[in-house]
Amino acid sequence: MDAKTLLFVGLAAMAVLYVTAVARCGWTTPTILQSAIGFVTAFLDTLGIGSFATTTAAYRLRGLVPVKLLPGTLNVGHAPATIAQALIYTSIVPVDATTLVLMIVAASLGAWVGAGIVVHWPRRRIQIGMGVALMGAATLMFLQLLNLFPGGGVALELTGARLAFGLGGNFVLGALMMLGIGLYAPCMILVSLLGMNPTAAFPIMMGSCAFLMPISTVQFAKSRTYDVQAALGLALGGLPGVLIAAGVFWSLSLIAVRWLVVAVVVYTSMNMLLTAREERRPAPP
Repeated sequence: MDAKTLLFVGLAAMAVLYVTAVARCGWTTPTILQSAIGFVTAFLDTLGIGSFATTTAAYRLRGLVPVKLLPGTLNVGHAPATIAQALIYTSIVPVDATTLVLMIVAASLGAWVGAGIVVHWPRRRIQIGMGVALMGAATLMFLQLLNLFPGGGVALELTGARLAFGLGGNFVLGALMMLGIGLYAPCMILVSLLGMNPTAAFPIMMGSCAFLMPISTVQFAKSRTYDVQAALGLALGGLPGVLIAAGVFWSLSLIAVRWLVVAVVVYTSMNMLLTAREERRPAPP
């Protein structure tokens, strides 16, 4: 069994694990609005923009989900779409199977180890630091697109020191996910700086989350700390959103993908910095 086949088997196991965990919490038919939110956010997520920030914004705007249940709802609701993304991009994006599997394993180990460590770190400082770092990286990528700064790459695999650096970086990113720091944009930057084709980031980052999220679903389902109806809306609306967005992505040129990556990173950086500023404000009495 080669590395990519092993990955597909693992994703199938994650899907079974997810369904088994969610089934224990029963079924509540979602509203049209909840499913629509799932469709739109999964569509944007499949293009690399991410789904947590956009979903949270929609929920806050309409007051649909209590803040206490947001983390569980996001992880449980978006897990099926993420598994679908991983299956699609692993199939259509050419990337070395060994590099892909090792990067996913590194992120999963980072999340497992980080669950009991990074949660004690000051979330706001990490957001500020990563927000500034991402903005700097986006600036470099923007200069590269204008041919004002050397860089970029077309490699589809990592070896030697670059592989070791990539594994270490994805391990840290997996750990930071336990703080609610999204993995997509930092992973895009990581693979680009390592000289890889930016499209290679999509199966790597989506495969990483496809293993992390079903595992977290087991914990959220066990403790019943998520909104069942809202999560099912994200799940049911998200799957068609993924299929449509994947077709859009595959029609993009490499240059268009590079511009998309810059836009995603800038968006993520601004979101982190603005969220950190909001968290600094004292809560109303």
